[in-house]
Amino acid sequence: MAKYRIGRVRQEIMREVNDILFKEIKDPRVEGVTITDVEITGDLQNATIYYSTLSDKASQRQKTSDGLKAVTGKVRSELGSRLTLYKVPEIKFERDQSIDYGNHIDALLNQLHQSESQDSIQADDSTN
Repeated sequence: MAKYRIGRVRQEIMREVNDILFKEIKDPRVEGVTITDVEITGDLQNATIYYSTLSDKASQRQKTSDGLKAVTGKVRSELGSRLTLYKVPEIKFERDQSIDYGNHIDALLNQLHQSESQDSIQADDSTN
């Protein structure tokens, strides 16, 4: 029974934080941030919010991280007014690494495909 509640709270936090960042927060450092996942502890006391950005630049990532740290209190306060929970969980923002991992896998597959194509072209040239 508790697992269903955790799942519902997780989805609600994800939806509300996306809305809060989009509508309420005016900090330019957090523009373009998308919430990708939320992990919440079984006792609903702590939540880790995973986010992604469109920029791949390290300096922009650091600015976004700093911006999210700066607005964490405001986001938690807004969550408290929007959610009907006895205690609003402590929140922590972390960058979602799965997108970078997926891009890395794509690059490796493309590199493998290109080397196979070059090998087949060289094999065709040697038979002619």
